[in-house]
Formats: sequence, structure tokens, C-alpha cells
Amino acid sequence: MTPAARIATAAELLDAVSDGMAAEQALTRWARGARFAGSKDRAAVRDHVFDALRRWRSAACAGGGTDGRRVMLGLLRLDGADPEEIFTGTGHAPASLTEAERAGGSPPEGGTAWDVPDWIADRLERAHGVEAAARLAMALRERAPVTLRVNTLKSDVPSALRTLEADGICARPNPLCNTALTVTEGARRIAQGAAYRDGLVELQDAASQAVAALVPLTPEARVLDYCAGGGGKTLALAARMGGGPVVAHDADPRRMRDLPDRATRAGARVERVDHPDSLYDAVLTDAPCSGSGAWRRSPEAKWWLTPERLSELNSIQDDILDRAAELTAPAGTLVYATCSILAEENDARIDAFLARHTGWHTVLRRAFDPDVDGDGFFTAHLTRRKATT
Repeated sequence: MTPAARIATAAELLDAVSDGMAAEQALTRWARGARFAGSKDRAAVRDHVFDALRRWRSAACAGGGTDGRRVMLGLLRLDGADPEEIFTGTGHAPASLTEAERAGGSPPEGGTAWDVPDWIADRLERAHGVEAAARLAMALRERAPVTLRVNTLKSDVPSALRTLEADGICARPNPLCNTALTVTEGARRIAQGAAYRDGLVELQDAASQAVAALVPLTPEARVLDYCAGGGGKTLALAARMGGGPVVAHDADPRRMRDLPDRATRAGARVERVDHPDSLYDAVLTDAPCSGSGAWRRSPEAKWWLTPERLSELNSIQDDILDRAAELTAPAGTLVYATCSILAEENDARIDAFLARHTGWHTVLRRAFDPDVDGDGFFTAHLTRRKATT
């Protein structure tokens, strides 16, 4: 495929996403039918689609419209490229620009330049101030880093780096967590490399690793990952405990379908349960949320989120905290986490929990902003107050 054909394909896929199809689904369907497209073509089209979704508002403004063609036109303009060299109408290139398209579009300003919905921009400003809100929003316009967790059950950082390098994968230590490595070259080789295949490393965001590393553990601790999902934090906790066991639960057990194989590869002991009924020394609740801290990875989500859906998520988060509190041992720690930068899902939920449960208090609250090292995350540790005599 020529560069122009890749742009044309990305424009068509963006129209499918605008109609409600998930970006990953649109890309998968296209790739299955595009036998002519090589791996570099598929990677380039994917990058175009996700870059456009991250910067949808500003690209649409610069391109003069919200259809895929004009969004790609706007993206080229924002990146300083000459659209006339792409929109030629020859071969599989997009049709030549019309006079209206040449004249249309304008530089993005305000919330449009931030590339978030106005109501999100307003909430970020109220919570963080204009300068910090702008920094958070703009960070979500960039590509996310590819990050690995070194599995200390099978390796250490120096050994993992050597194994990765042998497979043509370069990485650097990440400052957010001592097990985290940021991949700087060869990211698309990871799944076929020996380090991943043999369980020396796992794909996991550095801030996510840091959240798991903050969970208070002892070698004998009884640990429950209450919202385990795919099990990234479950395996990180098991590694910290010398292999486990860690009990994993999720409201939708299908999310944990790959966890047994991942645990086997990692050398970790994980017990999946549908209805936890014991008391645990540490209960981690990585609650369902807007995913706003990771919108770089799923950028269409920031355009689909509504105030009503956020309110629904807040109710779910409150319910999870209440249920998890009942599973926390008297001297144990309830750990709340989200991959969100929205105050309504973070501090507000902890404050609401403390208002409902007067016998509890926080011993830690920490936010991780999205940046070159990791995604946006929030975590808080809750314990029961000790009785006074």
C-alpha cells in the first residue's frame, strides 16, 4: 500500500467508528479482508486511526468536518504535512481536494485543542485548575508507552533486559516501579520473543504496576483481587508474594478466561472464585471506570463517555467498595484503584465511602498523571479505625 492508500483506508475506518463500531473491531474486519496489506501496512493504518481518534476534535476543526476524510485531512494539516501530496485521486489515494476542502478548516482553540469533550474539560479545570487540566488533556493526545513488568518469579531486570535485547527489543528502566521497563525499540516483536514466551515479562502499564506494588503484603497474607479482569495486577501481587496464592474474582468471570494460562506461564498460583466469602488481609478493587487515564490506548472511549454513564459508573464503584469492605479482615487493608483522572471516580468515591462507613479512614491516597512513563491512575488504601480505650 502507498502512504496515500493507507490514509484513504484510515478515513474509511474512522467512518465505521463514527457509526458506533469499536476501533479494534473495525481494524480487525479490515485486516481480515485486506489480503494485500502487509504487516507494515496494517501497523501504519492502525497508527493513523488511533492518532486521529486521540485528536478527533482538533483534526475535525482543522479539516472542516467530522467525516473520516476531513478528519484525516485535518490531521495532516496539524502535523505540518501537505495534503495535496496525499489527496491526489490517483490509484488508491483519496480523491483530490475540493475547493471547499482547501478553504475549510481553522486552527483549534480552547477545549477543541485539548481534544476532550467540553464537559470533561470543565470537570478537569474544576478539579485541577486550567494549567494542570490542559497538561492532563494534552498528554492523552499522544501515543501511550509500551511497558513491560519483569516477572521476579523467573527473572530480574538485568537478565530480562539481556533476553529482550537478544530478540531485538530495546527497553529502559521505568521510574514509576522497579519492575517496569519502557520499550524503546522493537515493541512489535514482544509477543514472539523468548522473554514474553517464557514468562520473564508481562505487558503491563508502569502506573498499574506501581498501584500493585503499593498494596501492603506479608508472606502469609490472604489476598483477594476483587476486580481481577485479565489478571495483570493479580500476577503482579503473586510475584511479590513469591508465587502466591492470590484469589481472583470478577463480576464477569469471562474476563478472567486467559488468567490460568498466564499464571502458568508466569509460575504463579492463582485461585479463581465466583463468590468470595472469606476475610482477606488485602482486598484490591481495580474498579470499572471511565478509563480516562488510559484514553491514549482506547481513544474512542473519551468521545462515547456521557455524564449519565459517569454517574452509573460512580454507583458501581460505590457498590464495589461496600462489598469489598465486607471481605476485608478487621486489621486488613481495602485498596481502591481506577485508571481514571476524573475526581468523581477517585477522591469523591473515597470521601463518599468514608461518609457511609464512619469506622474507616484512609492511610494513603495517590494519583499518577498520564505521561511518558505511564497511564493515569488513582489509588487509595482504607483501613478500619482502631478502637480506643
